[in-house]
Amino acid sequence: MIVLIAVFISACSTTKYLAPGQKLYTGGEVKITDKENTTKGEAKALSAELTALLRPVPNATILGLRYKLWIYDKTKTNKRRGLKHYLNTHLGEPPVLISSVDLEKNASILQNRLQNESYFVAQVAGDTVSKKNSKVAKAVYSVQTGPAYHYRKIVFPQEKDDLDTAVTGTSKLSLLKVGDKYNLDVIKDERIRIDARLKEEGFFYFSPEDLIMKYDSTVAGHQVDMFVKVKASTPDEASWIYKIRNIYVYPKYTLKDTSAKLDSAVKYRWYNVIDPKKSVRPFTFKNTVLLHPGDIYNRTEHNNSLNRFIELGPFTYVKNRFEDVTPDSAFLDVYYYLTQAKRKALTAEIIARQTSANYDGTQVNFTFRNKNTFKGAELFNLTFFASTDKQFGSYNNGFNVYQFGVQPSISWPRFISPFNFSSDNAFIPRTMLTTGYTYIDRTQLYQLNSFTGSWGYQWKPNLHKQHTLDLLDVGYVDAANVSALYLDSIRHTRNPTLTHVINNQLTFGPSYSFTYDNSTEDFRTNSMYYQGKISLSAALYGLVTGADTLGGKVGKVFGTPFDQYVKLENEIRYFHKLGPNSKLATRLLVDVGIPYGNSTILPYSQQFFIGGPNSLRGFQARAIGPGSYYPPSSVTSASQFLPDESGDIKIEGNIEYRPKLFSIVEGALFVDAGNIWTMRSQYGLPGAAFGKNFLTQIAADAGFGLRFNLSVLILRTDFGFPILEPYEPPSQRRIIDGIDFRDAQYHGSNMVFNLAIGYPF
Repeated sequence: MIVLIAVFISACSTTKYLAPGQKLYTGGEVKITDKENTTKGEAKALSAELTALLRPVPNATILGLRYKLWIYDKTKTNKRRGLKHYLNTHLGEPPVLISSVDLEKNASILQNRLQNESYFVAQVAGDTVSKKNSKVAKAVYSVQTGPAYHYRKIVFPQEKDDLDTAVTGTSKLSLLKVGDKYNLDVIKDERIRIDARLKEEGFFYFSPEDLIMKYDSTVAGHQVDMFVKVKASTPDEASWIYKIRNIYVYPKYTLKDTSAKLDSAVKYRWYNVIDPKKSVRPFTFKNTVLLHPGDIYNRTEHNNSLNRFIELGPFTYVKNRFEDVTPDSAFLDVYYYLTQAKRKALTAEIIARQTSANYDGTQVNFTFRNKNTFKGAELFNLTFFASTDKQFGSYNNGFNVYQFGVQPSISWPRFISPFNFSSDNAFIPRTMLTTGYTYIDRTQLYQLNSFTGSWGYQWKPNLHKQHTLDLLDVGYVDAANVSALYLDSIRHTRNPTLTHVINNQLTFGPSYSFTYDNSTEDFRTNSMYYQGKISLSAALYGLVTGADTLGGKVGKVFGTPFDQYVKLENEIRYFHKLGPNSKLATRLLVDVGIPYGNSTILPYSQQFFIGGPNSLRGFQARAIGPGSYYPPSSVTSASQFLPDESGDIKIEGNIEYRPKLFSIVEGALFVDAGNIWTMRSQYGLPGAAFGKNFLTQIAADAGFGLRFNLSVLILRTDFGFPILEPYEPPSQRRIIDGIDFRDAQYHGSNMVFNLAIGYPF
């Protein structure tokens, strides 16, 4: 009914402004009439492809309403400024008339496309179709494809000179296959492929235009013989294999520099640095200049070098030049011109946030950055931050959270190690040192001092994969002050979670993570993201000292008990395109922390949480679990607040349908499920331990949301409703039980609103 009303409104309101005899163009239709030479699937695909070529494009519509044309008609004005003029010229769209459609030209374009795709004898005829007395019309194109022509054989050069031999050597990976349909676009891609392969073998001056692809379509049976040849007019330089002679790097280049300054070159190993002001130390580029004197020119190594120059950090632009230096033999001199960015920068950032745990917060960051700290492209960051998060409404008990801290870090664009690691891809390996201090004040309850530090390496073998190895990752949390109110809550409730929060925590050990991500490539129908991480704490030290807290032997470092555990984290995301404007997104998290030796439970800072805007969106953040545990009224009344629930094990799954609605607005329908558990039974937390009946303790929610794609960021709103609560008795646990979306009281007590930046996953 809504669609019919929209169409009716469209017909009435956007055609009445047309002049007599004018008709609005509603689009084109391509009909494949040749059933003998095309299958039903081929005809459908061809029709969709050809329809996309038709011009002009009709007026844009939503549910049949030509909204841009409607705006145009309603805002017509003779004024050159003002709101009406702006709406008319920026949001409005003039009518697209059937008289503007060139049937003959469109038919010629369609016929040409068909001939380029193997239908050499295709015929196309166009006509307009309109009902009597109607003010709209469409164009219909009838297509007789004729037979498709297929390759009978592909012939590469048979000559024996270097260039012909190299071209023939690429044939095993040819895009042209016997039996395939003739396709001009594939032929063009084949020329580009051959050129790219030859650029890896030193043919610096060769180009795709030096190849000619001749075909013979007179073969019987609608077949084609294809001949790949090097043009006779190809210049001699294109057949030479070039080598590298000298390499020069200019680290502080400006457009004012017109002199080569070769007399001031400082040689470092295989390249020369020309930097009279000594802004960068020469060794900086040893992981960047991948070409070497005497090497055969290789495009991949050259492009990887350019990418590495940018990845170094201090340089915003990189320009290169190759100079043919020896006319009688094939040698090149290579010049890299680097434009430096500002070395130092100071930035300020203000962040506003709102969480489903009923906290409104702000954070202020001040960051100082030096991109060339020791003149070796070292990146130094120093961040000072302060934040406040306050509860609001009926949840406001005064337990607000204030934080401030400092985070210094430095990154070297190379491995600092006694071992020699080298790589020749497009990505710079890095050594990283990070430290940090945070003071946390949860008013009326406790204050914590948190210290962190790590030393490790990061490297990427290719665009999709990344490795991070921290040889040492240290964390220490000290409860500086605990209020009497909080201590009384612990005594009255005997809730171990409350005690766990303020226990001193000391962790140290290595960690390793691996990331695979091809989800940024929009052309893929299916894409995925995976991150796995393993972390150890005090594995060797605990073994050496024989720490065993259950056996009464508690190991300490400088008088502080240390935490001992193995922690495994896994996250996989899978995305499937349902169409050009819709996607199905899924995520699975399986995280396990195994405390042992000196620990019976993970330290609070290393435990897992669930719920909130990026997790189970129908529940408050950190308010679910562990297991089927739910704080009894004796706990909530005695403590006056709910502790953040945490666990050693986490399982979570999410599925979300993401359609584009219109303009910058996207929609979402989602279902989330999961929970957290402790590894062992804990006194005061009945039902919290992971066991064989864990599936009966899964929490689930469903909901809907909107995303506003503002290019620079995604603003997200989600409305979630719990549909399965883990703390209900099994006999009463029912999906959708008691839900009434029409009931305002149900909305107020069950709906959770989430406002966030970016997609949840």
